[in-house]
Amino acid sequence: MADKLIVKELDNVTVRFSGDSGDGMQLAGNIFSTVSATVGNSISTFPDYPADIRAPQGSLTGVSGFQVHIGAGVVYTPGDQCDVLVAMNAAALKTQYRYAKPDATIIIDTDAFRETDLKKAAFETQDPLAEMGIDPDRVIACPITQMVKDCLADSGMDVKSIVKCRNMFALGLVCWLFSRDLDIAFNFLREKFAKKPGVADANIKVIQAGYDYGHNTHSSATNVYRIESKVKTPGRYMDITGNKATAYGLIAAAEKAGLRLFLGSYPITPATDILHELSKRKSLGVITVQCEDELAGCSSALGASFAGALGVTSTSGPGICLKSEAMNLAVILELPLVVIDVQRGGPATGLPTKSEQTDLLQVLFGRNGESPMPVIAATSPVDCFDAAFQASKIALEHMTPVVLLTDAFVANGSGAFRLPELDKAPAIVPPYVPEALKGQWTPYMRDEKTGARYWAVPGREGFQHILGGLEKDNKTGAISTNPENHDLMSHLRQEKVDRIPVPDVEVLGDKDDAELLIVGFGGTYGHLHAAMDEMRAKGEKVALAHFKFINPLPANTAEVMKKYKKVVVAEQNLGQFAAFLRMKVDNFAPYQFNQVKGQPFVVNELVEAFEKIIKG
Repeated sequence: MADKLIVKELDNVTVRFSGDSGDGMQLAGNIFSTVSATVGNSISTFPDYPADIRAPQGSLTGVSGFQVHIGAGVVYTPGDQCDVLVAMNAAALKTQYRYAKPDATIIIDTDAFRETDLKKAAFETQDPLAEMGIDPDRVIACPITQMVKDCLADSGMDVKSIVKCRNMFALGLVCWLFSRDLDIAFNFLREKFAKKPGVADANIKVIQAGYDYGHNTHSSATNVYRIESKVKTPGRYMDITGNKATAYGLIAAAEKAGLRLFLGSYPITPATDILHELSKRKSLGVITVQCEDELAGCSSALGASFAGALGVTSTSGPGICLKSEAMNLAVILELPLVVIDVQRGGPATGLPTKSEQTDLLQVLFGRNGESPMPVIAATSPVDCFDAAFQASKIALEHMTPVVLLTDAFVANGSGAFRLPELDKAPAIVPPYVPEALKGQWTPYMRDEKTGARYWAVPGREGFQHILGGLEKDNKTGAISTNPENHDLMSHLRQEKVDRIPVPDVEVLGDKDDAELLIVGFGGTYGHLHAAMDEMRAKGEKVALAHFKFINPLPANTAEVMKKYKKVVVAEQNLGQFAAFLRMKVDNFAPYQFNQVKGQPFVVNELVEAFEKIIKG
């Protein structure tokens, strides 16, 4: 009976939805994470989908996954392995079971485990559970497809449209398993399908059916679970992806600076959602242009900056290659520009839907000449908001292009985002040329404190000027090939970047007596923090120094790196940040942990590697 069902309270749980690319696993995962974030749980998500436009149905290469980790307290990663695996077909079970814990609950649609489905998934027998060594007592096996058909039999929808609702049945079952509030899911669907209320109603009916199925049958389980938030900071929350948070951070910065926001972009995975999101915000004064190529996207943004706007361009690693000429132009013009690089697997087309940190040296040095450029790396999906705001503030106040590094994991992942109060955000004050300089101003006159050249927006009487890609005389702004002038201008552009104030890098954990300092940058923060926490729980003395500001480096970088006997730099490349630190810190010889798998770190692997370093 339902009243005999035990409700267990958990600190955290990880759920992985998996199925064909067309099975709506991303949507089901997004709704579940939204429901969890709205009730105050901490969340971390990881969408994992193939690069194929649409692989053959039921094939091993076409499986799409979405993993969400929810917790009562802070969660730092989407989880190494899941507690619940939803496998909508045989191929999903075959490929995704590796991400499940040994005692995980498995939910399968038995209607998608026919002989033909098993053959496509390369099963050798008609009993996939036995073949994979899965305990059937841990499996909730139900004919989801047929039950969805029965549920929507009188809806007037065609069979193909009805079958597309299977993901909502699985979602309803998971919501029952974890005592989720269905009203939040219903509201999400009504908003998403506001122009198609019939579709919204059908999906809502199916979610309820899935929930009721679990409630009425107990779905072979003895318990349901509840995850109560232990730390609740008052405010309005939303589940937000890194790309959306980036877009919001840019909007906030433009608002704070009193400027129009212009995005010139060319669609590229996994950065395109920034263009999509900003294109919806015309009511906030945002201008977006989808250009014919990457170079045009960057050049148009640079033109907008010359005209007095906050110019932004977004791309991934291959696009940075193509934008480099215009990025260099921004350096010599000394105009504000934010370049967003959502890193993905490379080289060339590489792994376009997977995540790496392999663009670091490219954005630092991948241009001709001495071309200094500030670089910021967002540490989480939610941090993308602050990172985009800070990148814009530096660009506008120091008259320089700035690169904001995110990656596919951070950009597509999501977290519980507390809506900020814009009036409490720091001011952004561009160095407009003072009116007192009228009549004596030249284009490369500088603010003595920051080294930034003054900004004269076209249209101000008495401040007409010309900028260009040829080197200019420091005093007159005229074209100059004088050797001493070029040397001076190169030093001034470098010094301007070096003088940008950035916060000290913070050391977390056993900062006073750590046997090992873990060092990372950008989107690996959560996994490295979780590894540190796990090691400290075992009694190991470990600390973490994670970098958000890469160029210029924090002033205390050398001090921190030399304080500890053993330092390991962990990154998703073959050692780019470690090389940069060795270049900047004298006699620095760290251990390295490097993976280039297109997947986030696995915490257990980090712990094992770090423990070996400690033990020598």
